[in-house]
Amino acid sequence: MKETLFTIIENRPLTDTVYLMRLSGDTGDITAAGQFVNIRLDGLFLRRPISVCDLNGQELTLVYKVVGKGTAQMAGMVSGEALDLLTGLGNGYDLTLPAERVLLLGGGVGIPPLYLLAKRLLAQGKTVCVRLGFNHADEIFFENEFRALGCEVTVFTVDGSAGEKGFVTNGLDRERYDVFYTCGPEPMLRAVYRSTVTSGQFSFEERMGCGFGACMGCSCRTITGYKRICREGPVLMKEEILWED
Repeated sequence: MKETLFTIIENRPLTDTVYLMRLSGDTGDITAAGQFVNIRLDGLFLRRPISVCDLNGQELTLVYKVVGKGTAQMAGMVSGEALDLLTGLGNGYDLTLPAERVLLLGGGVGIPPLYLLAKRLLAQGKTVCVRLGFNHADEIFFENEFRALGCEVTVFTVDGSAGEKGFVTNGLDRERYDVFYTCGPEPMLRAVYRSTVTSGQFSFEERMGCGFGACMGCSCRTITGYKRICREGPVLMKEEILWED
């Protein structure tokens, strides 16, 4: 973990509520797709955890949804402003899982960390199939970005206003894949857990107090006991997760 000042290069909306922010700074402690940063914001006691979407040298890309005071404050920031970030937080996805054809399943703001993951899997020569889930057509983002990387992309909307109607798990029994990676809201993750037939990794979205394991505020029950999402997670193997009733 490292505390660093980053400078905003760009901050723009992708949808009515989802924003993309590019920053410049010391990214040396960010080593894996699936890690997150924790952002200090003026007037707010707790930092805000945001997943790393992309990394290019000293340039960091975050994609976030405006859901409260902290993210609303972020949405109003402009290029040239500075942000205090804790970097290198959490463990990331394991790219050494044996697979030739990989399936990525993302829902809403669980989609951004899958972008850097897709880039790195493609760089290994793997075929990457991406399923993106949204409630409505107006919420869709990053479909074209994944296609531009060379991924096979399928979009799902709950109301059928774009892509295929339904959820990212629809027709999953007909999909061919060796391993999967997923990130999204808990109901989606539970559905993915029930629907997948291979090993894979889950990245959990949780409210975090400290972001580095001190407060024990975010935890998940596993076969070896409770694990802290911010410290031992946010990425966990399918086989170790025990869902709470």
